[in-house]
Amino acid sequence: MYFRLAKRLLTESDKRLLWKLSYNMGVKAALSVQRHKRRMKRGEYFPPFLYISVINSCNLRCQGCWVDVAHKQQRIEPAAFHRLINESKAEGNVFFGIVGGEPFMHGDLLDMLAEHPDCYFQIFTNGHFITPEVAKRIRQLGNITPLISVEGNEIVSDQRRGRAGVYEKTLNGIQSCLDQKIFTGVCTSLCQTNIDDLLQERWVDRLIEMGVMYTWFHVYRPMGPQASPELCLTPEQQLRARKFVVEMRAKKPIIIVDAYFDGEGGALCPAATGITHHINPWGDVEPCPIIQFSTDSIHEEGRTIKEKINGSAFLREFRELAADTTRGCIVLERPDLLANLVEKHGAKDVTARKTALPELKAMRVRTSQYNPGSEVPEKSWAYRIAKRFFFNDFGVYRKRDHGKASAPAVLARDEATEPMDAATDLVQLETTHV
Repeated sequence: MYFRLAKRLLTESDKRLLWKLSYNMGVKAALSVQRHKRRMKRGEYFPPFLYISVINSCNLRCQGCWVDVAHKQQRIEPAAFHRLINESKAEGNVFFGIVGGEPFMHGDLLDMLAEHPDCYFQIFTNGHFITPEVAKRIRQLGNITPLISVEGNEIVSDQRRGRAGVYEKTLNGIQSCLDQKIFTGVCTSLCQTNIDDLLQERWVDRLIEMGVMYTWFHVYRPMGPQASPELCLTPEQQLRARKFVVEMRAKKPIIIVDAYFDGEGGALCPAATGITHHINPWGDVEPCPIIQFSTDSIHEEGRTIKEKINGSAFLREFRELAADTTRGCIVLERPDLLANLVEKHGAKDVTARKTALPELKAMRVRTSQYNPGSEVPEKSWAYRIAKRFFFNDFGVYRKRDHGKASAPAVLARDEATEPMDAATDLVQLETTHV
């Protein structure tokens, strides 16, 4: 498998782009993670992987989207973007995830990324704006990998995305990238309507045949004003997804990404480990994209982004609370605790709709990636080694007793369609804490 993957990388990707990937994302990003570890030992935090939503607008209307895509357009302007990247580079960071909205609706996007050839950018996109001309520019720049989302077959894609003809337009965007030998990924937010179609070996084989170099299976998270909880996976389906990813990694010549497990199969939260935080289109600093509360902004003068993140009591206590509570997603498992933290720090609702706190308080308790007793370790030695050195819990969980904190008795049930009775559920939660 490793030989076949190496052969694909060498023969199907532009050699200059492959070198940029290897050096910027491989060597330099690995060094950035090591700096993160050293900072943690000093009690300091600055994420080696920073995600930036450059715009809120999008041409699609996806089910369960928490981004205010239909509101007045807001974007991060070039000057603010360059200042953010330069301040991050001063801390050794070189990798940035570019999200939205739809990032390619930002008219200055590629020009902004061109100013930082020493960095590597992963653009999360629906692919509709990647024309052959845009793909040629991406190849010319060499420091960009598009991660293009496919949400199901033709019928499911249209339903999930809220528009007609989505699937074909997305495939066209993928093909434009592949025609240019760009290092291209395809991601899927697994949910009830697409898991049986896309969590399949034949889908992975098709991606390989197309020339796609990596894929990422997210798990659908019910957030926002119209959360569509009926799309949520059951705990059994989430375990099935984890087992599938581990199996495919060990046998298929394609890179399969995940952000929620270490090499031994233990769950983790990237924000709790401090490895990543998020900047929204208004410039607000958030723990992660689905937690839309903030006490700091990149637009505040007088402090660098490091000083804002490292000095934020809200972010620090979020990391501590998340690590003390669960190895999974505190938003899903204990939204009540997160709401208390938001109110304690007076963190502002940084959405355009200004309903994020009521939405959080109304959330049902649900399962996340944490499934104690059902850990699935990596079968691939390469993934296991890579995660051990570059993507693990960094010790934030080792002194915690998660048998008490994560309330597995409550979380074991599938509450996608079951209302949460606050009094009853909190009694059950506390019962599992003793």
